[in-house]
Amino acid sequence: MPRTFSIEVAKDYFNFASAHFLIFANGRREPLHGHNYQVSVVMDGELDSAGVVLDFIAFKPLVKRICDALDHRTLIQTASPAIEVRRRAREVELRYKKQKIILPRQDVILLPLVNTSTELLAEHVADQIRRSVRRTFPQSKIRYLEVGVEEARSQRGIYRGEF
Repeated sequence: MPRTFSIEVAKDYFNFASAHFLIFANGRREPLHGHNYQVSVVMDGELDSAGVVLDFIAFKPLVKRICDALDHRTLIQTASPAIEVRRRAREVELRYKKQKIILPRQDVILLPLVNTSTELLAEHVADQIRRSVRRTFPQSKIRYLEVGVEEARSQRGIYRGEF
């Protein structure tokens, strides 16, 4: 049987507190609300010449920066067919059916997602990790990536994919 190796990192400081709302399959919008999200990461790959998949010490700050970029913001899904997003210099205007929501521009992060579910947030975080690891560790031989985004204790969305 071939040997396989993974690293798993789930630090208390891999977190972000953000507001969001979902548009459900039936078209209903939930109220704007927030979560204290927690992020975990698993990566499978080959060992380098030092016998590690990836250096924990250098990797952890990358994940923290990604979490920090989402912290204390309202996450808005720009690819949702149910929401019209108008970007202005000082504000973001959202239109959903006959409702209008106006938020200060500096408080908003516009994400190219159809929804801000934990599953799609996990994929977004995974994409950010993938880009950052490829740039920072170009010699790494990661094959597989898994990211979990927990919005409440024991309630998380998970993305799994090729690196």
